[in-house]
Amino acid sequence: MELEERKIKEINHSDRRRMIVRAYEYNTDASSGRMNMRFVSGDNEFDQHFSNMKFYSIARSSFAYRNALLSEKLKGGVALDYCCGNGEIAVEMAMEGASRVIGIDISTIAIENARELVKTAGMGPVCEFAVMDAEHTDFADRTFDLIHEYGALHHLDLGAAYRELSRILKRDGKLVCTEALRHNPFIHLYRKRTPHLRTRWEFEHILGVREIMYGLRYFEQVNIRFFHLAVLSAVPFRKTRFFGPLLSLLERVDKAILNIPYLQRMAWVAVFVLKRPRKTTT
Repeated sequence: MELEERKIKEINHSDRRRMIVRAYEYNTDASSGRMNMRFVSGDNEFDQHFSNMKFYSIARSSFAYRNALLSEKLKGGVALDYCCGNGEIAVEMAMEGASRVIGIDISTIAIENARELVKTAGMGPVCEFAVMDAEHTDFADRTFDLIHEYGALHHLDLGAAYRELSRILKRDGKLVCTEALRHNPFIHLYRKRTPHLRTRWEFEHILGVREIMYGLRYFEQVNIRFFHLAVLSAVPFRKTRFFGPLLSLLERVDKAILNIPYLQRMAWVAVFVLKRPRKTTT
């Protein structure tokens, strides 16, 4: 099947990034200094194409919440890492007790990286990867107990993605998504001023609450939790000894203020869970 132009652009953008960082990109600029730099090829290219990694130094609360949600369905389950990138979460799900984990991505280079990573982790018998179009997968209906998605929906046609995810998720399964939000004008201005970090399609399709709740067309239940507003002010201090205590303090601030309806939408990230897939809508 001939790919649409937007998908070709997404593949080219992804391939370039996956050639620079082959795994654990979100840990490459952490509070204690660059980590997992053995997966990075070329400091200059990294600094140009991954300059936003500094913001992930404050993302531990959303990562922890996401991991807790995944662990509820992992033991003995069949899991999918949807648009898996370099495969880190697929490997983690395999190590946490899933009986089978499949990772898919449209980027051939990402899948090559993921296959190398799973060999290093020794999880080959449990974890496998395939190049696949996420909007039109090869899986049978109701295949997966658990599906993980991170930062991929805004690269896709949202309706096609939701429709496919609802088709392949088991009736009692769970889809766990993590996405950046579009509502905060200062965050969105940063995106506008760094066009080399993302494709035009990606920039124009970053999700808002309305897009997340569009999932109710394909799932009976959607639950959202918002993360990272006050903690963004800790980013400049990520290399200092004050960072840990400051981050903990600001996480408590976020926990309080991100329960306020308007302020919720100013958050950087939302983690949301979709359950009870409806009969597939064409």
